[in-house]
Parts: sequence; structure tokens; C-alpha cells
Amino acid sequence: MPLTKVQSRGTENVGQGSSNLIINGAMAVDQRNSGSSFSQTNGAYNLDRFRGNSYDGGATTGKFTVQQSSTAPDDFDHSLLVTSSATTADASNNIFNIEQLIEGFNSANLNYGSSSAKTITLSFHVRSSLTGTFGGALKNNARNRNYPFTYTISSANTFEKKVITISGDTTGTWVGSTNGIGLWLSFGLGVGSNYSGSAGAWGAGDYFSATGATSVVGTNGATWYITGIQLEVGSQASDFQHEDIGITLQRCQRYYHLVASGSTKMMGMGDMYTTSQLNCIMHFPVQMRAVPSLDATSGTNYYTAYGGNAQTNMTNAWNLFAMTNNVASVYGAPTSSVTAGTAMRVFANNASAYIAFSAEL
Repeated sequence: MPLTKVQSRGTENVGQGSSNLIINGAMAVDQRNSGSSFSQTNGAYNLDRFRGNSYDGGATTGKFTVQQSSTAPDDFDHSLLVTSSATTADASNNIFNIEQLIEGFNSANLNYGSSSAKTITLSFHVRSSLTGTFGGALKNNARNRNYPFTYTISSANTFEKKVITISGDTTGTWVGSTNGIGLWLSFGLGVGSNYSGSAGAWGAGDYFSATGATSVVGTNGATWYITGIQLEVGSQASDFQHEDIGITLQRCQRYYHLVASGSTKMMGMGDMYTTSQLNCIMHFPVQMRAVPSLDATSGTNYYTAYGGNAQTNMTNAWNLFAMTNNVASVYGAPTSSVTAGTAMRVFANNASAYIAFSAEL
């Protein structure tokens, strides 16, 4: 996966604590796709901490792709690139967007739903082959309190910085200091009238964008880039807070941890529980948000193990034996018998093989 070291830029602090509620806002980490283009499916994650919706009344696919791009404004190395794959007609129930769900532990200090709700400022760098008014929205976990917003792209194929100041929501039900969804940020790519609202104020409803916004998926081959997303307390936008790549990766790994991907990639140490069952223990580099689920490909000879002068491939899928938000134990069936109790080194052994754990919101 491409992980570019982020250098200190100007007077910005690198490696210190961040007040940015957005994780991976500089689009530096892409554990799932390693910079490859991804055909967006409904609700699937693309770059780390970002996911997209592709919905027109059903689970639509093939409407746009997402890719980590090296096309970026000054002071940035990467952006998230959306490319429209077809001309998708406007419809009232369309939801095409890019979004990030923010954990309640990180957003609780906004005090939303109370008289002490804080003003926040959203800033980002955006570029598109289209010009006009574009939209997005903030919302709560219950999806019944929304703040639609707009921004204007004046010049095609040119990065422009946008700053949007948003007053705090003093009403509604908001998740506090928990590991649930505290705040939802959406950037619309083509959102129908049922899910678009009037910009510039908090209100009831379930919106992903603002009324009248430009549809990126409405033009075949249209492009939309975004990077440097920052959401912070206050009525002014500060310079983007670049952080050490190791810190960004760790923040991402709370939600998704890629253990191994591709050929001859070490997964961990295991042992033969019986002559026909291999167990493997994997410790997570950081405590995950919740007990994660197993995310892995399966196939004959996708994985292999070595130990005790023996080598064996795995017949198919890994199975989950036990898991906490700190460690996982998986097991599988080898293609050949190995003495019970033998210690084994376990590897991914196919270009299509990967094993990961997900605790996404």
C-alpha cells in the first residue's frame, strides 16, 4: 500500500496531536486498494476511513470509480479521485457520494444537541472537470438532523481551497462519548431530491447533499478530486495539520487492519492444533474500535505454512476461532497432514490473497 512519508511544511506541526476530526484527510493511506482503481459499490470503503454510496433504489455498481491519486495541490502528495463511469440520469432517490463517519469519542466535545454546541469549520482542496455549485452535508447518527452545504468550483481542472463555517446544532439527538457514529460528513456526487436539502442551516431530514448541486455522475468521464479535508472547532480554518504517516496509519488501523496481501507476505505464527487444523494468532497494532470482523479472500493454495521440516498449503478459507479488539485467532485446513503441535510460519501466497480485520463504523 502506498504510504508516503509526510514532511514538515512551513510552520505546521508534524507528529503532534491533531484537532482535525477527519482521519486520513490527506489521503495518504490506502490499505485496501494500494493505489488501484476501485469500482464503487454501495456502502463500501475505498481509501482508508472513506466510503462511498452508489444507490438508485438498489445496490448500484459501476457508476463511478475511486482511486488514490498523486494529482494533488501544493503541500500534498495524494488526493482521492472519483471518475464517473457512465452518464447517470438524475432521479429523486439517487445517492452517489463520498463520506466519512466520525466516531463519537472524537466528536463528543462538540456538545451537539445542547445549548453549548460549538461552531466548526470544514476546509478542503477540491478539483473537478466540471464547474458550478457542488454540495455536501453533515448529519447525526440517527440521520434526522442535517446541515446541507454548498461550495463553488470556478475553474475546471484546478485545485481550489474551500472553507465552510457551520454553527453547532443545539437540538436533536447526538451520540456522545461512545464508539458509535458521532458525526457524518458527506460530499455529494449526484444526490436526488429525496436526499437533498436547503443549504446553510440545521434542520430535520436525511440529506447527503444540498438542493441543486452539480452531479458528477451525470457526466460520463467527469472527474472530482479532494484532499486536505479538515474539520475543526472554531470559526476559522487553520492550515492543514499534516501528521507523521505512522500516526495516520495507526489512526486508520483502529478501524481497518491489513495483515498481509499478495504473495509471500508473512501473516504470523501458528501451530497445528491437530494434524488437520492449523491455528494462527494475530495481534493488532492498535486496539480496534470494536471487536472486528474477518475480511479475507479464499482460494486453493492462497495461503501456505512452514514448520518442522514441513510445508503445507491451505485448502481454502480462514475461519474465525476467537477475537477481541486486540487479538484474533483464525484456523484453516492444510492440504497435507502435519504433526500436531508443530509450530508454523504462515504466509499469504497468491497475488489475490489478503487477510484483514474490519471494525468500521
